[in-house]
Amino acid sequence: MTTAMSTLSTEGSANDKPVKYHRDHNINWWLTGLIGVLSLTILVPLYFAIVTALKTPGEAGTFSLPSTWQWQNFIDAANKVNYPKAAMNSAIITLVAVALTLLTNTFVAYAVARNMDKIFFRLLYYFFIAAMFVPFPVIMLPLAKQMGSWHLDNQLGLVILYTVLGLGTNLFIVTGFIRSIPISLEEAARIDGASTWRIFWKIIFPLMGPINATLAILTALWAWNDFLMPLIVLTDQTNQTIPLAQYVFSSQFATNYPMAFSSYLMAMAPILIVYIFAQKWVVGGVMRGAVK
Repeated sequence: MTTAMSTLSTEGSANDKPVKYHRDHNINWWLTGLIGVLSLTILVPLYFAIVTALKTPGEAGTFSLPSTWQWQNFIDAANKVNYPKAAMNSAIITLVAVALTLLTNTFVAYAVARNMDKIFFRLLYYFFIAAMFVPFPVIMLPLAKQMGSWHLDNQLGLVILYTVLGLGTNLFIVTGFIRSIPISLEEAARIDGASTWRIFWKIIFPLMGPINATLAILTALWAWNDFLMPLIVLTDQTNQTIPLAQYVFSSQFATNYPMAFSSYLMAMAPILIVYIFAQKWVVGGVMRGAVK
């Protein structure tokens, strides 16, 4: 390895020219056009939601721009659902669930990925994978009763459920990624006296940037947008999340669609803003993973 590195450094100093990479600039216009058309499935409903949120109740239901921009709808909606409190509850649950998922699920996946030759870990892997195929309504009522009997019908209980119930999917995603990391890196660290715990946090975990970004996004989207689990677990209405707060607009007697759409946009905005600002790190992590 030393000889190879010295050879590369000698060649680099001799040439002393930056390496140029040729990129393929050919564009598949048919595929680009198809993607543009399919994007309308998102852009059209989003446009409809925005213009409806800024109309009066009498103007709702059309794609035309509002005659007068009713920004008051957002203030009324925020007051009706107690938006600051609901947003804070959702943010706490989401952030803690993401952090706990990254700290625990990845370590479990590492243990399983490096011990797949042992029957216990192989059965453990298949057990968690099988849990992915159990419909949530089947375990919904027993789960709600169990969390209530353990006095976990609160935000802490939700965080635990998001961490545990997501283990099957996360294990399936992360295990394959970890097995692609050369085990020779760990063997070299063990020769230097590193423990398994230190190997994971100092070597394996930093290399898992792309997959950690994936887990964080999937967990955040699930925890922020979930309606059914908070509905059956949370008993204190002061702890309700944003999706539960939106339920006030689902009554058959609710006809103020502009206020409802205003509330929906405010519920969607935080997670969308975080995703947009996280693109730099997400794309950067994916590119590093592709290079490696």
